[in-house]
Order: sequence, then C-alpha cells, then structure tokens
Amino acid sequence: MAPPPDGSIEPTPPAPGAERYLALDLANSAPALPGGQFLDYLGSPAAAGQWLADRGLAPADAGIREMCAARLRALREQVRALLGCHVEGLPAPAEALAAVNDALTKAPSASLLYWDSARGLYRATSHPVTQIVDHALAILAADAADLLTGPDAERLTACGSPPCNRFLLRHGRRQWCSTRCGDRARAARAYARRTGHTTPTRPRAESRDR
Repeated sequence: MAPPPDGSIEPTPPAPGAERYLALDLANSAPALPGGQFLDYLGSPAAAGQWLADRGLAPADAGIREMCAARLRALREQVRALLGCHVEGLPAPAEALAAVNDALTKAPSASLLYWDSARGLYRATSHPVTQIVDHALAILAADAADLLTGPDAERLTACGSPPCNRFLLRHGRRQWCSTRCGDRARAARAYARRTGHTTPTRPRAESRDR
C-alpha cells in the first residue's frame, strides 16, 4: 500500500545513513512490514511528487505524472539491486549498471552563463520544468555511484531483522535500521534460545516483491 498524499500514515524513521545519501533513502522508500505488507512512498504520482519535493529534488507544484513516478520506482529497484549485490559481494548486475549510467547522462554537464538586471552575469545549472524528473534521477544516480565507490561503501549493509528490507550504513556492530527492528531481532533470538527453533533469515540481496 502507498501512503496517502495527506501524510496520514506516519513515515518510517530514516535508516542510518539515509540522511546523508539520497540514494539510500530512495532504496528504502518501500519498507516491508510484518505480515507481508509494505509501504510505498513512491506508489502514486502524488506520493512520488511529495517525496521529491521533501528532498529538494522538485518543486511542490511539479505535477508529477504516473509515467514519471514509474521511472523513479524503476530506478529504485535498480539501485536496490546494486546495493544488495554489493552487500553480498556479488557482481553488479549489468541491467542495474546500465540504468544508473543512463540516469547519470541526464545530468547537465556544465553550469551555463546567464544574465539578468538584478544579478548581472551568473552561472547556474539548467534544468527546465520539463526535465525535472530527469534532473532528479541524475542526482539520485550520482549519489548511488558516490555511495558505492566512496569510503562509506564498506559500511553498507542490510537490516538483519526480517522481514525488513532496508539498507543502512553500519555503526560499530549495529545491524539494524531502527530500534524497532533491533527489538524484534533480539526477541526472535530469545525465542529461538528458549524453543530451540532457528530464526528465519531473509536473503539480503533480495528486492521487494511486486
């Protein structure tokens, strides 16, 4: 289910690292819930537009359409594939690499020169209203590339508390994206010790089922 645009569903607190990396925030924008449910913060045009606006990637009145929201969701799945394979030490999927590189090419290559009576000559990156989503996708793709090739890549991990499907940047030995997930994991381990049952685990590279 997708959160309604009026925000009546309380947002899931960001996972560690999502405040620094928009790509991590994007990857975690469809959190799994117990009972086989999930939220999708990009699940409708209005929700996708709100998500972009909240992160300064689009004006609040951008009027995002379903085709653009679908492109954003598609990039999310490819970024998730790259993050998951990195965590598992697997080769990067060619399709995911192609999707991220395609989005990267949409970014303006240089700041252009402008003039107006108030400012005189100045330089600014051009991204017309018709290219708002292209520009947002380029920023998100560049952020994913920076995360996966930068010093924080070695801290990237998946939440160790099924059914959570979120990624995070590890701090110390912490393997959970939230206090709630940590409490659930500890409770599951305690139950396993009492009963002798093995706690089920989720493959970390697995993407959210549609």
